[in-house]
Amino acid sequence: MDLIEFEEKQRCTREEAAAVLRTLADQLARHNDLEFTREGLRYTVDVADEVDIEVEIEIGDKKNELEITVTW
Repeated sequence: MDLIEFEEKQRCTREEAAAVLRTLADQLARHNDLEFTREGLRYTVDVADEVDIEVEIEIGDKKNELEITVTW
């Protein structure tokens, strides 16, 4: 199977960012898959029962970053 990769960046409020994270968290908690719609196409990605999660925080002078990676 060919690699399918999505990257999406957008400027939003803290509350909107939290809503995106909640949606992903709800999908992980309730289902065994994640659903994405891009350019009118719906993609479903199966998620294993056990996953690895990595949380990285970078604090800089002008910019801070939170990176969350979930792999399975």
